[in-house]
Amino acid sequence: MLVKRIRNHYNSFMPQDIVKQIHKLLIEKRSTLATAESCTGGLLAKLLTDLPGSSKYFLLGVVSYSNRSKAKILKVPAKLITKYGAVSREVALKMAGGVQKLAKSDFAIAITGIAGPTGGSIAKPVGTVFIAVYAKRKKTCKKFKLTGNRDRIRRLSALKSLELLKVRI
Repeated sequence: MLVKRIRNHYNSFMPQDIVKQIHKLLIEKRSTLATAESCTGGLLAKLLTDLPGSSKYFLLGVVSYSNRSKAKILKVPAKLITKYGAVSREVALKMAGGVQKLAKSDFAIAITGIAGPTGGSIAKPVGTVFIAVYAKRKKTCKKFKLTGNRDRIRRLSALKSLELLKVRI
């Protein structure tokens, strides 16, 4: 029964509860947040700013879809992108660090991945997503292999990023 409920939660993508929890925690702790998104195209920032009062904690959202914008705006070294690829742990961590530094936020989230339907490879198939979270000076990055169509992969990526942030607030 629990597995079915979890599956239904991810399939229907009802993030309101976790967004409200993040909203409440950040306001209570007087903490700030910035986001750097690639494959989600600003979906995470949209979810966070849908709630009134999000300006108390949400400082900045960057959609760095191209490698050039990752390098120019977020200061991800071009050599790093060339060596590991834009969809990598190394790039996700640099994106999070770059947006945190740019916004001077307490927390930062970065998402980079392949939402499809094209763009995947054997090494990095469609659904490969890296999510980095900077929590003050602590950083973490998780790799996910998500399934579904482009919309579902993007939505699950945003949800997973909120789950990673929640345990670090």
